[in-house]
Amino acid sequence: MFVADEIDSSDASRQQDVRDVVLVVDVANVLGARPDGWWRDRLGATERLLQSLPLLDGAGVVTPDGSPCLLRGLVAVLEGKARDARVPHGVVPVRAAGSGDDALVSYVERATAEAGTLVVVTADRGLRQRLPETVQVLGPGWLRDRLDALDRG
Repeated sequence: MFVADEIDSSDASRQQDVRDVVLVVDVANVLGARPDGWWRDRLGATERLLQSLPLLDGAGVVTPDGSPCLLRGLVAVLEGKARDARVPHGVVPVRAAGSGDDALVSYVERATAEAGTLVVVTADRGLRQRLPETVQVLGPGWLRDRLDALDRG
Protein backbone atom coordinates (compact mmCIF):
# COMPACT_ATOMS: atom_id res chain seq x y z
CA MET A 1 0.00 0.00 0.00
CA PHE A 2 1.24 3.49 -0.82
CA VAL A 3 1.77 5.82 2.10
CA ALA A 4 1.84 9.42 0.96
CA ASP A 5 4.47 11.76 2.26
CA GLU A 6 3.52 15.07 3.77
CA ILE A 7 4.65 18.36 2.29
CA ASP A 8 5.02 21.67 4.01
CA SER A 9 1.99 23.63 2.80
CA SER A 10 3.75 26.88 3.75
CA ASP A 11 6.76 26.27 1.49
CA ALA A 12 6.33 29.14 -0.98
CA SER A 13 8.97 27.84 -3.37
CA ARG A 14 6.80 24.83 -4.18
CA GLN A 15 3.40 26.53 -4.22
CA GLN A 16 3.23 26.90 -8.01
CA ASP A 17 3.64 23.12 -8.38
CA VAL A 18 1.03 22.22 -5.77
CA ARG A 19 -2.50 21.38 -6.86
CA ASP A 20 -5.68 21.25 -4.83
CA VAL A 21 -7.39 17.90 -4.34
CA VAL A 22 -10.65 16.67 -2.88
CA LEU A 23 -10.41 13.67 -0.58
CA VAL A 24 -13.32 11.22 -0.92
CA VAL A 25 -13.51 8.79 2.01
CA ASP A 26 -15.18 5.37 1.88
CA VAL A 27 -16.11 5.63 5.55
CA ALA A 28 -17.31 2.04 6.03
CA ASN A 29 -14.10 0.71 4.50
CA VAL A 30 -11.91 2.95 6.65
CA LEU A 31 -13.76 1.86 9.80
CA GLY A 32 -13.51 -1.80 8.83
CA ALA A 33 -9.76 -1.57 8.34
CA ARG A 34 -9.09 -1.14 12.06
CA PRO A 35 -10.56 -3.76 14.42
CA ASP A 36 -11.14 -1.38 17.32
CA GLY A 37 -14.69 -2.45 18.21
CA TRP A 38 -16.43 -0.13 15.73
CA TRP A 39 -19.03 -2.85 15.08
CA ARG A 40 -20.44 -2.41 18.60
CA ASP A 41 -21.36 1.22 17.84
CA ARG A 42 -21.11 1.85 14.11
CA LEU A 43 -22.83 5.23 14.30
CA GLY A 44 -20.59 6.43 17.14
CA ALA A 45 -17.43 5.19 15.42
CA THR A 46 -18.50 6.89 12.20
CA GLU A 47 -19.13 10.19 13.97
CA ARG A 48 -15.73 10.05 15.68
CA LEU A 49 -14.02 9.50 12.33
CA LEU A 50 -16.04 12.30 10.72
CA GLN A 51 -15.17 14.73 13.53
CA SER A 52 -11.46 14.18 12.87
CA LEU A 53 -11.57 14.71 9.09
CA PRO A 54 -11.63 18.55 9.16
CA LEU A 55 -8.15 18.44 10.72
CA LEU A 56 -6.91 17.45 7.26
CA ASP A 57 -8.32 20.47 5.45
CA GLY A 58 -5.42 22.36 3.90
CA ALA A 59 -2.91 19.62 4.71
CA GLY A 60 -0.09 19.11 2.26
CA VAL A 61 0.41 15.59 0.94
CA VAL A 62 2.09 13.78 -1.93
CA THR A 63 -0.28 11.58 -3.92
CA PRO A 64 0.53 8.13 -5.36
CA ASP A 65 1.67 9.68 -8.65
CA GLY A 66 4.21 11.81 -6.77
CA SER A 67 2.33 15.10 -7.09
CA PRO A 68 2.45 17.56 -4.19
CA CYS A 69 -1.11 18.53 -3.28
CA LEU A 70 -3.17 20.44 -0.74
CA LEU A 71 -6.35 18.85 0.57
CA ARG A 72 -9.03 21.45 -0.17
CA GLY A 73 -12.20 19.40 0.09
CA LEU A 74 -13.42 16.51 2.22
CA VAL A 75 -16.21 14.16 1.18
CA ALA A 76 -17.49 11.26 3.30
CA VAL A 77 -19.59 8.46 1.81
CA LEU A 78 -21.98 7.10 4.44
CA GLU A 79 -24.07 3.95 4.20
CA GLY A 80 -26.29 1.68 6.23
CA LYS A 81 -26.77 2.54 9.90
CA ALA A 82 -24.08 5.20 9.65
CA ARG A 83 -25.95 7.09 6.92
CA ASP A 84 -27.57 9.38 9.47
CA ALA A 85 -24.33 10.32 11.24
CA ARG A 86 -23.79 13.95 12.20
CA VAL A 87 -21.30 15.49 9.82
CA PRO A 88 -19.09 18.41 10.91
CA HIS A 89 -18.72 21.64 9.03
CA GLY A 90 -16.19 21.26 6.24
CA VAL A 91 -17.13 17.69 5.35
CA VAL A 92 -19.57 17.04 2.51
CA PRO A 93 -21.70 13.96 3.18
CA VAL A 94 -22.78 11.56 0.46
CA ARG A 95 -25.58 9.56 2.09
CA ALA A 96 -26.04 6.33 0.16
CA ALA A 97 -29.63 5.21 -0.22
CA GLY A 98 -28.35 1.72 -1.06
CA SER A 99 -24.83 0.58 -1.84
CA GLY A 100 -22.08 2.85 -0.55
CA ASP A 101 -19.84 1.75 -3.42
CA ASP A 102 -22.48 2.73 -5.98
CA ALA A 103 -22.94 6.12 -4.31
CA LEU A 104 -19.17 6.72 -4.21
CA VAL A 105 -18.69 5.83 -7.87
CA SER A 106 -21.64 8.02 -8.88
CA TYR A 107 -20.28 10.96 -6.86
CA VAL A 108 -16.77 10.55 -8.26
CA GLU A 109 -18.00 10.37 -11.85
CA ARG A 110 -19.99 13.60 -11.41
CA ALA A 111 -17.37 15.42 -9.35
CA THR A 112 -14.35 14.59 -11.49
CA ALA A 113 -15.49 17.08 -14.12
CA GLU A 114 -16.50 19.73 -11.57
CA ALA A 115 -14.01 19.39 -8.72
CA GLY A 116 -10.86 18.54 -10.61
CA THR A 117 -8.46 16.19 -8.88
CA LEU A 118 -9.98 13.57 -6.58
CA VAL A 119 -8.24 11.12 -4.27
CA VAL A 120 -10.36 8.26 -2.93
CA VAL A 121 -9.56 6.49 0.35
CA THR A 122 -10.53 2.81 0.23
CA ALA A 123 -8.97 -0.65 0.32
CA ASP A 124 -11.85 -2.17 -1.67
CA ARG A 125 -10.26 -3.61 -4.83
CA GLY A 126 -13.60 -4.02 -6.56
CA LEU A 127 -14.44 -0.38 -5.91
CA ARG A 128 -11.00 0.73 -7.09
CA GLN A 129 -11.59 -1.00 -10.42
CA ARG A 130 -14.87 0.90 -10.91
CA LEU A 131 -13.28 4.34 -10.52
CA PRO A 132 -12.21 6.49 -13.48
CA GLU A 133 -8.53 6.08 -14.39
CA THR A 134 -7.82 9.70 -13.46
CA VAL A 135 -8.77 9.11 -9.82
CA GLN A 136 -5.95 8.23 -7.45
CA VAL A 137 -6.54 5.88 -4.53
CA LEU A 138 -4.99 5.66 -1.08
CA GLY A 139 -5.62 2.99 1.52
CA PRO A 140 -7.28 3.44 4.90
CA GLY A 141 -3.91 3.10 6.62
CA TRP A 142 -2.76 6.31 4.97
CA LEU A 143 -5.76 8.19 6.34
CA ARG A 144 -5.52 6.63 9.81
CA ASP A 145 -1.80 7.40 10.00
CA ARG A 146 -2.43 11.07 9.15
CA LEU A 147 -5.29 11.39 11.64
CA ASP A 148 -3.32 9.62 14.39
CA ALA A 149 -0.36 11.96 13.81
CA LEU A 150 -2.62 15.02 14.05
CA ASP A 151 -4.23 13.65 17.20
CA ARG A 152 -0.79 13.21 18.81
CA GLY A 153 0.43 16.61 17.59
